Amino acid sequence: SRMRQETFKRYEKKYILTEEQYACLMLVLGGMFQQDLYGRHKVCNVYFDTPDYRLIRSSIEKPVYKEKLRLRGYAETVGPDSTVYVELKKKFDSVVYKRRIKMRFEDARKYLYYGIAPKEQGQVFNELDYVIRRYGLRAMAYISYEREAYTCPLDSEIRATFDREIMGRSGELDLQVEPYGKAILDEGEILMELKLPGVMPLWLGRILGELKIYPTSYSKYGTYYTRYVQPQREWGIEGLRESFAQRGQEWMIGGLACA
Repeated sequence: SRMRQETFKRYEKKYILTEEQYACLMLVLGGMFQQDLYGRHKVCNVYFDTPDYRLIRSSIEKPVYKEKLRLRGYAETVGPDSTVYVELKKKFDSVVYKRRIKMRFEDARKYLYYGIAPKEQGQVFNELDYVIRRYGLRAMAYISYEREAYTCPLDSEIRATFDREIMGRSGELDLQVEPYGKAILDEGEILMELKLPGVMPLWLGRILGELKIYPTSYSKYGTYYTRYVQPQREWGIEGLRESFAQRGQEWMIGGLACA
């Protein structure tokens, strides 16, 4: 099967909705948006990062430029022959650039987990490969959610997605293992993402404003990191400090000095 390479450029706006806001929005947008062929479906991702989470730590600081690399499947679990996507998502000055390769899961797994490059390569593969090698990326988090996606017949470039049951975990970072993890969205919350070719159309902006639905800055992987990973990492360093103190040794930032 040929490795299909795709690139996208678009703006993304994110909104956290209550079930009530979602219901109102669907009433208003019902005639303007159509659910895509997949209906409600699972999306499962493994995010790749450095062992010290350099990419997501940088991303959380809201720099002008940020990037993420993930392996994505559109099913509860995948098998060796399932279609998956290796995606590099770059954001520069609010514009999202997505580079994506469609691969067999087995080929993607060999490449991302064991460094065995696929026979077929190309420009997009080279870009992804450069990022993986430059940072020494490895699997660091698993994020899954239920997604509904809609397209807009009035403007085919506009897409809306609604994500529920967003969960994350740091173990079993394998798309072959079914989704489970810690909640990243609170009960009754829905993440809406609008994918736009450029500025928000006036009619859509007006509808959102009337429903008091306002954009927010939100990252699934970023939220998982700050909520569950960062506290553990910080606790881990505190724990080390205490144990060194107990041994009569002195903790120095940047190194250890034996007392």
